[in-house]
Amino acid sequence: MFHPLLSLRYVILPVVFGAFLFVGCAGPKQAAENSQTTTKEQVGKKPSEMDRLVANSITEEIPNAFFDAVDNGTRTMSGKPGENYWTQWANYDIDVELLPADTLVKGSATITYYNNSPDTLEALYMELAQNLHAKGAQRSSPQEVTGGINLHNVGLNGDELSQMQSRRDPTGYGVNGTLLLIRPKNAVAPGDSATIQVNWDFKVPQRGASGRMGYSEDNLFHIAYWYPQMRVYDDIVGWMTDQFTGTSEFYHDFADYNVDITVPDQWIVGSTGQLTNGNDVLDKNIYQRLEKAHNSDTVMAVVTEDDFGSVTKSPEDGTLTWNFKAEKVRDFAFSVTKQSKWDATRANVGDLDGDGKEDYSNINAIYRSSASKWTDGAKFTQHAITFLSEQTGLSYPWPHMTSVEGGGIIGGGMEFPMITLIGDYNNQSSQALYAVVAHELAHMWIPMIVSNNERHYAWMDEGTTTFNENQAKKAYYPNGPEYDLNDINSYLQITSTDAEGPIMRWSNHHYNGFAYGVASYPKPASMLVSLRSLLGEETFTKALHEFIDRWKYKHPYPWDMFNTFEDIAGQDLDWFWRAWYYETWTLDQAVGNVSTKDGTTRIIIEDRGQSPMPSKVEITKSDGATLTRTIPVDTWLEGATQAVITVEGEVTKVVIDPDKNYPDTDRQNNSWDK
Repeated sequence: MFHPLLSLRYVILPVVFGAFLFVGCAGPKQAAENSQTTTKEQVGKKPSEMDRLVANSITEEIPNAFFDAVDNGTRTMSGKPGENYWTQWANYDIDVELLPADTLVKGSATITYYNNSPDTLEALYMELAQNLHAKGAQRSSPQEVTGGINLHNVGLNGDELSQMQSRRDPTGYGVNGTLLLIRPKNAVAPGDSATIQVNWDFKVPQRGASGRMGYSEDNLFHIAYWYPQMRVYDDIVGWMTDQFTGTSEFYHDFADYNVDITVPDQWIVGSTGQLTNGNDVLDKNIYQRLEKAHNSDTVMAVVTEDDFGSVTKSPEDGTLTWNFKAEKVRDFAFSVTKQSKWDATRANVGDLDGDGKEDYSNINAIYRSSASKWTDGAKFTQHAITFLSEQTGLSYPWPHMTSVEGGGIIGGGMEFPMITLIGDYNNQSSQALYAVVAHELAHMWIPMIVSNNERHYAWMDEGTTTFNENQAKKAYYPNGPEYDLNDINSYLQITSTDAEGPIMRWSNHHYNGFAYGVASYPKPASMLVSLRSLLGEETFTKALHEFIDRWKYKHPYPWDMFNTFEDIAGQDLDWFWRAWYYETWTLDQAVGNVSTKDGTTRIIIEDRGQSPMPSKVEITKSDGATLTRTIPVDTWLEGATQAVITVEGEVTKVVIDPDKNYPDTDRQNNSWDK
């Protein structure tokens, strides 16, 4: 997902988000010894006796609507979807035409909406995201004013609707910013459906939706947020009706799409969905190259500069209609470009269908000659899809992944099902381009498959995606920088200011862009690094995979994620969620004092911050031997602010958190040397 912070980190800072380093835990015997050693001599006061905050339960923070969902059997406190879980569904049949010379999109759609909920729907809500660009729209950042979307007619179940003049009108439709309300004559009962017909057009903004779509020069259009789309109705909040204001992003239901895209000939269309009529629109030689490339493990050129002007067929009317069909996706976007190169290959996604054989997804990279770094675009896309299929425990499920170069529209990247738009990266390194490719492709899993509410909880997809991005970078560049530590340091920049907001604050309610960016990207990614260290690599990976598997093609809320990790780990982690997600507390552990007397060394470890974490302490003795002792988090949760470790012999060095897996605000006091 593109965000100014995400773009900035690739331009200015070497900020990279969240690979895990596993901190080796002590074995049972050693752990017991450590616990006894540190507990016996701990020094401190109870929380009620000191200036210390308590990481108490988060139960009171969970909304009643979530507990109602548990009572209704749609969710559980174990993190699994309940037996009565449901999601709404829709089928979209759309005809759309792009007129590049006029920067105009014209569309018509028939949308069948299925009410799978147990509720009777007295109204239907849709999103008109292009109205971010309407005059007077509510916006969180400056936007080009194009007039927004023009609705030419709206119909329901075959009857044309009139625009309501008052909220009290019994039937009709109304527009409020990016929200379209349809009030049917007859409510939509459980198990019933409604069919919406709508025609519209809009002028394409040059850098629309805060640089997530638009056009560049006269040879590239990326069309997104371009059609009236059903808003989510879920089991927690009902209709999600928050305005799209340009920063915090989207929340979409899953649907099937059948889309006809009409464009001038010699323009290439890359899109969500499977191209069904490639042989009808592409030149014969180009189509044959594409088929060959999609059966090759090496990248092949499908369109080169020599092919410009003969890429597609050339009908008499000068236009071609490309048909794309997509199943079980939460959005639909497409790019239209001329005089662009096209490279292709395939990616191994593992055993997708359970037949014991490897499966593949087609890989495409479409870019202009001016974007020299993009000669690696297909290779980067191929690697990321293969790696992330293993990293997430879920094979990439769709027939293709297409990366489109979007210089002039976007600086970073933006994700859509099966397609991503990414800047040209001409002034940055190839490693930076791979990083953003990996980031946007990691979004294919969250939120494109695990569909969270980005407008409220951007951290669920951005933080997890940033973490998964770092795993991909470590695999592609094994000798690269410490990606996880860079992420932690990026988060720590805000802790010395008054700007930070808690992760759990609704994303569209953060007070400033700095707070939004940190709470959405590096901090939640860093928390996954810490959680992996806390739980151990095996348990953490199992929990992450289980969360993705449980909530694929569903709508998880934060407590589903929290509960899943607790369920798999077999631990109550409320203290962790409280300290790091609900608060802006910080961690500061220090080596307080080291003294040796009568052959025994006494090491005082201090907990000076408010966020409690276990203390892994690496001790080097004068004979060169290295010991590891761990102070359990319970020591700090019980109110201690100091703990004592005793070891036999003389000590020359003490280091807290030697692998730097926890976000300590002052690493200068984490070590002591004799």
